[in-house]
Amino acid sequence: MADYGWDTEREEAFAVLRSDGLVPGRVVRAERGLCELVTESGPVRAAVPLSSDIEDRLMPCTGDWVALRPATAADSAVVVEVLQRRTAVVRSTASRTSHGQVLAANVDTVAVVVSLADPIRLGRIERILALAWESGGTPVVVLTKSDRCADTGQAAAEVAESALGAQVLVTSAETGEGMDALDAALSGTVVLLGPSGVGKSTLGNRLLGENRLATGSVRASDGKGRHTTAWRELVPLPHGGVLLDTPGLRGVGLHEVDEGLDQTFAEITALAQDCRFADCAHTVEPGCAVLAAVESGELTGRRLDSYHRLLRENAYAASRTDARLRAEQERPKKDIARMRRAINRSGKRNG
Repeated sequence: MADYGWDTEREEAFAVLRSDGLVPGRVVRAERGLCELVTESGPVRAAVPLSSDIEDRLMPCTGDWVALRPATAADSAVVVEVLQRRTAVVRSTASRTSHGQVLAANVDTVAVVVSLADPIRLGRIERILALAWESGGTPVVVLTKSDRCADTGQAAAEVAESALGAQVLVTSAETGEGMDALDAALSGTVVLLGPSGVGKSTLGNRLLGENRLATGSVRASDGKGRHTTAWRELVPLPHGGVLLDTPGLRGVGLHEVDEGLDQTFAEITALAQDCRFADCAHTVEPGCAVLAAVESGELTGRRLDSYHRLLRENAYAASRTDARLRAEQERPKKDIARMRRAINRSGKRNG
């Protein structure tokens, strides 16, 4: 269990549950209604009671620690409780509900994987970094496929400007470049995040020292990767810690990432302290230190645009759970609609 992250603090907190006949386990793979776990006595497949009134945060996810009621002659093993998560990578769901989707629980290192074989999309990196910082884990940006990049130094420098506070590593699973540095940077439970085709599973196999994770080629038609990883799975690393491989992310919606955005755009957060107005939006306000930094070249316009775009998205996501905030955002639309109706009525009377 220690190999999977069980420690003294968790053991002490679990004492009461042990007295009730429950045992701890970590979710290696989760499915609807079932999950595979590692326990003190070995691997276990357990049922997860499904209930319409159970909150999403209580449903086990890969990486979760749970309280398990062991199997008996009459009953199968069953998950009774999901233990408190120390960290969690959460994104907005694809549906229009207000709930977030937990991608990985209790992670220590979040590896944001970016392929150097493709054009670098800084906005996507910033988006994933916001989730990574918000999770409570330590983000590391891993640039893969360096053997297919003409100027890795320039690419790394470009990414580093958008990944403030995060270590940026250049690697190649094919040649072995940067793998020792990557091993040193990763600790505890490591999750690999990124779209399909960036080389997450290939990178994971290199870290594992065996071809355990399924890999696939990138489509020649559009350069996009195939989804060879179909589920999230927890796998022990040979030098300690565990690896959590994830399917490629088609979409990365933001979900309550206020602190994550402050960390991702740390230079804008710092500049904002010198704005004339405390509630400066950094758009047209006089005395805005952020806009002044753009004019002087200290801050790029692209970086500020990305910040504004992600702020708007995060605010919209928050409005889906906050009725008052949602009403405030809808008020301008209603005012415009009311004005148009008044104009139409006036036109009809004059006609």
